[in-house]
Amino acid sequence: MKSLSFRFVHWLGLFAGLLVMNACGPSGPEKSGYMAGMGGPIQQQATNGPSHPPPAIPDDISYWDGEAATGSPLIKINRGQQKAFFYKGGILVGVSKISSGNEDHATPPGQYKIVEKDKDHKSTVYGCFKDLASGQMLNDNVDIRVDKVPPGAIYYPAPMPNFMRITGGVGMHTGYLPGYAASHGCIRMPHQMSEKFFENVKVGTPVIIE
Repeated sequence: MKSLSFRFVHWLGLFAGLLVMNACGPSGPEKSGYMAGMGGPIQQQATNGPSHPPPAIPDDISYWDGEAATGSPLIKINRGQQKAFFYKGGILVGVSKISSGNEDHATPPGQYKIVEKDKDHKSTVYGCFKDLASGQMLNDNVDIRVDKVPPGAIYYPAPMPNFMRITGGVGMHTGYLPGYAASHGCIRMPHQMSEKFFENVKVGTPVIIE
């Protein structure tokens, strides 16, 4: 009986510990924001690059098979499917999940070309406010053109690794994927896919947005 009682108490303790760990997990803006790991003691595991939380839905779609392929690159972005397709010489070699522009900031359809590549790009417009003393997230959806930095807070521009500018302020880059179109117009991608796309395009590569 003593052995059974000990086992019961042991497993009860483990279960309680798991509950505490879950209760201390990220929630609200920290869970959904793209700046969860920046500028303070609140940290998010960098499983989608150094600054972005992992996709909200497991990614069983993205793949890359273009190392041995040759030919001119071409990217097609399908907003309805929320996917980006990479072609070399007319052969499909890679597919990436994306999150394109939301209803208020639609990603513009049309035929474009890559006009700029920036490995460590940061937004000049969007970012977040965090408390300077504690690092606590205050607002993870800031437009610095209209939002003023609150007293005691600091502004961090949104990191956009592997940025491939298409037109204006719109480009492809590493970003958080909530499972639907949610960006301010850019095409967010998983980090490993943005790396592959970035490595295999050059300024002038055609991009078709449908």
